[in-house]
Amino acid sequence: MKKTLLTIFTMLGLALGTLTAQETTPFKPSGTPEALIFTDFNNVSVNSKSMSKFEITRAYFGYKYNFSENWSGRVTMDFGNPGVGALNYTAYIKYGYVQFKQKNLTVKFGLIQNTMYEMLETYWGSRYIYKSFQDQYGFAGSADFGASAAYKFNNVISADVMIENGEGYKVLNTDSVMKEGIGITIHPISSITIRGYYDNMKKVNSTVNQSATSLMAGYESKKFKIAAEYNYQKNNKLVRGNNWGGYSFYGNLFFNAKTDLFLRYDLLQSSNSPAKATSWNYAKDGSIFMAGLEFVPVKGVRIAPNYQLWTPRDASKNATSSVFMNVEIKF
Repeated sequence: MKKTLLTIFTMLGLALGTLTAQETTPFKPSGTPEALIFTDFNNVSVNSKSMSKFEITRAYFGYKYNFSENWSGRVTMDFGNPGVGALNYTAYIKYGYVQFKQKNLTVKFGLIQNTMYEMLETYWGSRYIYKSFQDQYGFAGSADFGASAAYKFNNVISADVMIENGEGYKVLNTDSVMKEGIGITIHPISSITIRGYYDNMKKVNSTVNQSATSLMAGYESKKFKIAAEYNYQKNNKLVRGNNWGGYSFYGNLFFNAKTDLFLRYDLLQSSNSPAKATSWNYAKDGSIFMAGLEFVPVKGVRIAPNYQLWTPRDASKNATSSVFMNVEIKF
């Protein structure tokens, strides 16, 4: 953890030193409001029984402000279904951080995006339809309290480091545990992206540590995009033996600038334990296949009719078949 902190603050110190050495230029501070809404209509069928509904699954409202050419801030509220209790919607602060950016260096401090899958979510590109693998299955929160630093060495390689509470953006830190992570992104050529990531967290005076490894490779051209991910986490939530992982494959076929066909397949499996008849996450393990079309009728609106099939690992359970009409509204 000390090495990660030292790296972040050293990079920030070097950037500040460079900044103060430059001549100041006139700058007019300005801000921009932002809004992002995910809504859909869906029909879900299980064992010949179906249910249809309209819903808003997520709504983000925030504000970005540029204090200077290098300093900016962002705050974003997240309105969504908590998934438990009787409340239909709850509100959280999703992001709240200050950012320093100069040339190839970016440093963030506060409630920041999780570097574990920030880039992977961007590459998947369709969060309004389905979350990225690590986010969807709970490998980590999509945001957390902490600090991160990213540096682009050249057009081929960039790296990032972060240190955070490790409990996500909905929970204030309740212990002294910190999560440290490092990621490296490589573009051997402009159309190929390779990403490797590793993080680790451990309680003081404990022999149990949680660690996560992620590997991703993707290719994108004007006509299509394909990508593959492998994700593995050891001792989920610092529970010994709660190991799990899986694969995610996805791609797009671009018909034109406003229409594409997308496919995705995920496989999630938890490790078996000799002391138990089934693995610790057996009831939630499984695979999902989805296919659909995406349309962009106007800037800021995306519409995606699609089909999803969830097949549980437990063969005694029925598959879940769903038809969705997902819509993203951004302004």
